Amino acid sequence: MATDVVNRAETRGSGKYEQLLARCRGMPPIPTAVAYPCDDVSLGATLEAARAGLIAPILVGPPDRIRAVAGVAGLDLAGWEIVEAPHSHAAAARAVELVRLGRAELLMKGSLHTDELMAEVVRREAGLRTDRRVSHVFVMDVPTYHKPLLITDAAVNIAPTLDDKRDIVQNAVDFVRALGVAQPKVAILSAVETVTTKIPSTIEAAALCKMADRGQISGAVLDGPLAFDNAISAEAARTKGIASAVAGDPDILLVPDLEAGNMLAKNLTFLSLADAAGIVLGARVPIILTSRADNERTRIASAGVAALYAAARRRATAAAG
Repeated sequence: MATDVVNRAETRGSGKYEQLLARCRGMPPIPTAVAYPCDDVSLGATLEAARAGLIAPILVGPPDRIRAVAGVAGLDLAGWEIVEAPHSHAAAARAVELVRLGRAELLMKGSLHTDELMAEVVRREAGLRTDRRVSHVFVMDVPTYHKPLLITDAAVNIAPTLDDKRDIVQNAVDFVRALGVAQPKVAILSAVETVTTKIPSTIEAAALCKMADRGQISGAVLDGPLAFDNAISAEAARTKGIASAVAGDPDILLVPDLEAGNMLAKNLTFLSLADAAGIVLGARVPIILTSRADNERTRIASAGVAALYAAARRRATAAAG
């Protein structure tokens, strides 16, 4: 097992994250409310991103506990603000409040449960809701694929409706455009590439493509339904007689439901040695979600892509006046 972990660590990464992070150079760190960074992993990930110049963290939680964790782990808190909150529920609420007050442009999960943080994010009166459905994207660095690959939604929406999927696609498209892709390509996945009433996701895929034709989804090229092989391989699509501007070159994979997306992302992670950075979109600010299982490279990439998106939104707001 130890040898397997070493071999996986040595073979991970194909430079795609590094290309994205290179675009962060010269950007000012983004003020980030970090909810309950009360273990060595979450606090360490926060300070790694700060040392990389990506974020300026505001640590929200019990000050004594945060300082104790830092002391045991040998982490330096000098220069970083700590906002007191007695427990994880209060930390989530206070971190969201800091965003609402304009003190933070990013929200970052600490050692509390994701559901605990997201409950505060989607709270109707005091949360960070917009008119969009909140959704998650994995930004994958797959060594065998030629560019970053997004998978959505594999973490938030369990069984999204057609209207939910419209928002999930638009969230991902807006995000990828902020990362520098002028016209992202979206492959809408199903088990087959033909439309059939026997598989509802194929009907939804066809509807989403027509919604794009009518301007209900903007800024991207959509195609679907596509089976995974036809989405990823232009040769597989040609073999099946599929003419597609997306096949072989998607930026975004829209999955039918959370189960399919979660299995796909983990398949790529554990069988293809991919890395999976992740953020939540559709709220007032991007939300950085990291896991105890994430390696340092993935944690930095999650913060980096969120910072790029926040900076792009800042520029758009300034341009609008």
